[in-house]
Amino acid sequence: MAVDRNLSAQEDESLKKIQAYDFRRPDRIAKDQLRAIHLLHENFSRSLASSLSAYLRAYVAVNLVSVEQLSFMEFAGCLPSPTSIVTLGMKPVDGSAVLEINPSLVFPILEMLLGGSGKLTATVTREVTEIEQSILEGLLHVILHDLRTSWHGVTALEFSIDSHETEPQLLQILAPNEAVVAISLEVRIGDRAGMMNIGIPSIVVKMLRQKFDQQWSVRKTQATEEERLRVLRLLRPAILQTDVRLHGPTLSIGEILDLEEGDVLAFDYPLSKPVDMMVNGKLKYRGEVVATTRKLAFEVGHVVVEE
Repeated sequence: MAVDRNLSAQEDESLKKIQAYDFRRPDRIAKDQLRAIHLLHENFSRSLASSLSAYLRAYVAVNLVSVEQLSFMEFAGCLPSPTSIVTLGMKPVDGSAVLEINPSLVFPILEMLLGGSGKLTATVTREVTEIEQSILEGLLHVILHDLRTSWHGVTALEFSIDSHETEPQLLQILAPNEAVVAISLEVRIGDRAGMMNIGIPSIVVKMLRQKFDQQWSVRKTQATEEERLRVLRLLRPAILQTDVRLHGPTLSIGEILDLEEGDVLAFDYPLSKPVDMMVNGKLKYRGEVVATTRKLAFEVGHVVVEE
């Protein structure tokens, strides 16, 4: 009976380790790793907004819209046709990624690079010419530089331009049923906006699982002084409501209703008693009201520490 119990315990333990396997998408990655990629590309979107603003000499906002896992066929099917597509090498990892920039974004940027304002009167849906492609090389190098820098926190991936395409359906870097991590970003330049999409093979991300775990576990447990100061800089401009109160005696509603003209209320608040300063409705300081030039002011006596 003891042997049977041991076998039963082993079987229960093995059942706990069983995971569902989708043969149509064999390279699916864990949700925690997707969250890590989401955080990584949030940093990328912030740095790219700054870099593009300097490169185009205009205010550029970049927002991360989504990070999800799709089959390569689904990813390609979501892209407009024609569009501007760049296949990327990812040395030292074997495999290729995809960077796609929508025409609604490409042509305003081209006009700005050629000296215009970027405010096109009509939507352009044609293919990008070879001359226009060469003009966009500088833009692509800016994007890849920030992408490379963002990924260096996890591993040293060297993104490089392999080829240019215009039709999503002609991409053959992966099999249709292979999984990719699809990163969608919205780029807004003035009143013009367009999407930029990045597709990274899930098998590549899966190979880097250990590096992701190491990088994000260190980030969670060790908040650097630089990060603390960055958060403090973001909080300093925040506006809070402050008011100074004299807390006198209380009255019931009945007593207030019985008040008549000529009645006198004695608050009995001694001059030596400190007044309270409330910050967003919470007691934070005690002090006294003083006069400075022709205005009244509050002089902090001490900070109230919550118990």
